[in-house]
Amino acid sequence: MKPQLLKVSTNIVHSFSARRDTEPDVNSHWHYHQEAELVYFKSGSGTQFIGDSIEHFKTGDVVLVGANLPHYWKFDDEYFAGGPSTADVFVVHFNDNFWGDVFLNLPENKAIKDTLDNSKRGIRLTGGTDEQIGRLIENIISNEGPAKIMLLMQVITALGSHPQRQALASMGFHYNFQEAEKDRINAIYNYTIANFKNKIKLDEIAAIANVSPNSFCRFFKSRSHKTYSQFINEIRVGHACKLLIDNQLNVKEICYESGFYNFASFHKYFKQITGKSPLGYQKTFVRN
Repeated sequence: MKPQLLKVSTNIVHSFSARRDTEPDVNSHWHYHQEAELVYFKSGSGTQFIGDSIEHFKTGDVVLVGANLPHYWKFDDEYFAGGPSTADVFVVHFNDNFWGDVFLNLPENKAIKDTLDNSKRGIRLTGGTDEQIGRLIENIISNEGPAKIMLLMQVITALGSHPQRQALASMGFHYNFQEAEKDRINAIYNYTIANFKNKIKLDEIAAIANVSPNSFCRFFKSRSHKTYSQFINEIRVGHACKLLIDNQLNVKEICYESGFYNFASFHKYFKQITGKSPLGYQKTFVRN
């Protein structure tokens, strides 16, 4: 499938880009760029798409996305149209060799080079894992001069050696960048995200993709390396994770609110995708 190529702007004063976003819809579409992207969600939650990985993201998460790895963060509805929640995101873009190949190949910098190599699949620390890394990223935004670069080095080193870091995209993920398919794939993503709580029929989603129902499943799997059923179930489970953490509904209510119409199926797919039962997942975040 084909994301949009974005150009990340820099200026003559800085060798890499660092900013703070308080709007939930900045670059809110499936895209990629030549720069690595470091993100700290000081406040925010929603569904995260990185390569072929689909997961729930939440306040406190730190993510490093390697160069040319497609990604997209869709914030929850509560962050839009005057909702009760406010987004607060720190974003750093940098060319992974802006400091030069000689610098990265110094033996003392092996940890930095290895982390950048591993970021080709995406690296994530979940919220609450290490608040210090989040504060370092905040300081990148506010500092100038050599301190800005040294802080970035600290973050990359800490992220790469953290015992609870998580790889995101699968080992075999490879994106086939075909410009002609960009709009078709974007339409599938956007329609599915907007309608995952409903039963989406094959002819319905095939019409959105402008292909025949007989061709749709083969088309989608060849581009995304997963079936459409797997794709939509991952979105539904990601939404269920958020509801479980919010702890406002019981598990059966969450099942139906997430687009599952069968509790046994919900339980099966939830454990298959997260490795835990819904209640087991909830207990890791909610203390009664």
